[in-house]
Amino acid sequence: MEMEIILRHLTTIFRNVFNDESIFLNNGTTAGDIGSWDSLSHMLMITEVENVFSIKFKLREINKLKNVGTLVELIKSKLT
Repeated sequence: MEMEIILRHLTTIFRNVFNDESIFLNNGTTAGDIGSWDSLSHMLMITEVENVFSIKFKLREINKLKNVGTLVELIKSKLT
């Protein structure tokens, strides 16, 4: 799956989880860029990503995520 398609899906997920239609993601987006991003919403977002892409993350993979770009790379690696 192409990175642009993954990013488009992630944008939809983030808008739903964080209840904010104004979210526009790029590879550099971090939790600090989204005001309502806390530990609970983070886990809800991770669960939704796993469901949408039919993948599972390991805890150590989640802990290594630095920004949306690293999330996109992780998703892509699990889909190939």
